[in-house]
Amino acid sequence: MSRRKEPPPAAKTDDCEPSVATTTGATVVLNPEIAVVVDTSASNTPTAVSPTSPAESTTSDHAPTSSSSKTPHKRQKKRSMWLIFTAGGIIGLLLAGMAAKHQDIDIGLDILRELKIDSIIDVIPAGILKEASDISQREKDAVNYDAFSIGLALKAQGFGVRHPVVMMPGVISTGLESWGTEEKSRPYFRKRLWGSWSMLRAMITDRPGWKQHIMLDKITGLDPPGIKLRAAMGFDATDFFVTGYWIWSKILENMASIGYDPTSAYTASYDWRLAYSNLEVRDAYFSRLKNHIENAKKLSGTKVALVSHSMGSQVAHYFFKWVEAEGFGDGGPSWVDDHIDSFINISGCMLGAIKGLPAVLSGEMRDTVQLNPVAVYGLEKFFGKEERAEIMRAMPGISSMLPKGGNLIWGNQTWAPDDVPGQFETFGTTLKFATQTGPHNMTVSESLGFLLNTSDDWYKDQVTRNYSHGVALTRKEIEENERIPNKWVNPLESRLPYAPNLKIYCFYGVGKPTERSYYVKPVEDPTSKLSVVIDASINGPGSDHGVILGEGDGTVPILSSGYMCSKGWKLKRYNPAGVKIKTVELPHEPDRFDIRGGPTTADHVDILGRPDLSELILKVVAGHGDDIEEAYHSDILGIVERVPIQDD
Repeated sequence: MSRRKEPPPAAKTDDCEPSVATTTGATVVLNPEIAVVVDTSASNTPTAVSPTSPAESTTSDHAPTSSSSKTPHKRQKKRSMWLIFTAGGIIGLLLAGMAAKHQDIDIGLDILRELKIDSIIDVIPAGILKEASDISQREKDAVNYDAFSIGLALKAQGFGVRHPVVMMPGVISTGLESWGTEEKSRPYFRKRLWGSWSMLRAMITDRPGWKQHIMLDKITGLDPPGIKLRAAMGFDATDFFVTGYWIWSKILENMASIGYDPTSAYTASYDWRLAYSNLEVRDAYFSRLKNHIENAKKLSGTKVALVSHSMGSQVAHYFFKWVEAEGFGDGGPSWVDDHIDSFINISGCMLGAIKGLPAVLSGEMRDTVQLNPVAVYGLEKFFGKEERAEIMRAMPGISSMLPKGGNLIWGNQTWAPDDVPGQFETFGTTLKFATQTGPHNMTVSESLGFLLNTSDDWYKDQVTRNYSHGVALTRKEIEENERIPNKWVNPLESRLPYAPNLKIYCFYGVGKPTERSYYVKPVEDPTSKLSVVIDASINGPGSDHGVILGEGDGTVPILSSGYMCSKGWKLKRYNPAGVKIKTVELPHEPDRFDIRGGPTTADHVDILGRPDLSELILKVVAGHGDDIEEAYHSDILGIVERVPIQDD
């Protein structure tokens, strides 16, 4: 066991920038207090080793204390994956039946192509249908328990429309519909191939066609020849993912209760598959957004409130840089200060998400490695790991969520800022190998380098051309990055606009175990394009199916959601105008009888239905943001102080 090192001193030179930046460029319950050290012998069983005292500063791997108990968390896990279980099981059974009779395969596929959703329902076992019906009913109850209540209560207190609102959704939450007119696309014309039951039908009955439509061109990162998918528009684009599964609808209900309507609120939906620069190249997204904000201010007489969620917060940060830059938005250095009153950052993955790494590295994440055997069979036969990784990589927008900040943020071989006393092995090793037969454990910088070095050239080019993952340690570097668009997505390499009147509010969840690192193993199949996969055989008090959890909202680690709000944007280098930042952490205290967690969930997506989040948003957009008080329920203030980045 190696000794835990003290945090390295604050870096001051370019030499400390993570190596990946210089070379090339979505649930589980485990004991949150205990982690493991894996015996490096032939056994794959984790062996717990008694920790030394905190004073001895041993290295460690852990999951933070969560307010949720095991039983509710298992129920949450069941809720989040029931659709995958069901679809995977159905697909697996269908494929297994066809495989047993090879001569019937062609007929079986023809039948599948003619299936409608009603036909699929006809063959689903009654037990699964009953479970789905129960879930749907509970979902309706959950949606209705506080519908409009927050908005109506605030309206009674005199709240009303103050600032026009622009909402920027997160990754995968915007529906994508087909507008192609070539023969292969005509059956799907104006149908959603993402975010609807049409998506599920297409995946089951025309898997190759669905895949062809959903993937972007690998070289250009734009539409493949003859394919045209576009983001759905209006509130319908993001209020529900599929019927019954709300996303933004609760916020819209409460906004409407104090007077908001389509003339004062707007959903800036976008094609989340695209790299941020290509949002402008293909769709003129940022130009349209700029025009809408300017018109909204002109018509209302007040500046706009920008409300973003998850990946939408990264897009908003990129927009701030683009809109003012000469040769891009040409808005000039005061455009943001002149047009944006407030930026409400909800569960923003400002520094990426660790789970994005295995998603593109091996087509896996916690949700896939912990499926039941039937679902695993169906999923692997239908969309294997290699194919899933290919699809993920052919959506460059997904790679925008690879972790940023390198080892300075995420830790090194012996230490990480979110390590706590009593751990056994540091979070700093993002990819861990259970045996000595594989490569050495890798930090986040090494993991990103490994990903790029083992990927096809087209993917490596997409990532390095569109994104950057380092840290600007001097104001000189920040100045130089003002004209480098691939730096704009990274708040550690680009500064906030000079907007002294802008206000930033960070609202995010804590207390839900979140993917922080993984046990992986080399792929032995020489024909596979994958280099490593999650080692799902590693189970123990610190690992569940090879996944090790830390603090966060179930998707975004606290370092990503909290660092910039609690420290990064308090540094002059990243916030030259001294923009005021307020942080409110919302603790995860799910209702054990509610499949979406109820009114006190802090899950990354379900938090959008949380009543007190709606109240916070309404206070800001109605002009009462000053009444909001900061609130912390995690150790984020301690964590950020252990990050060795200081002002220069």
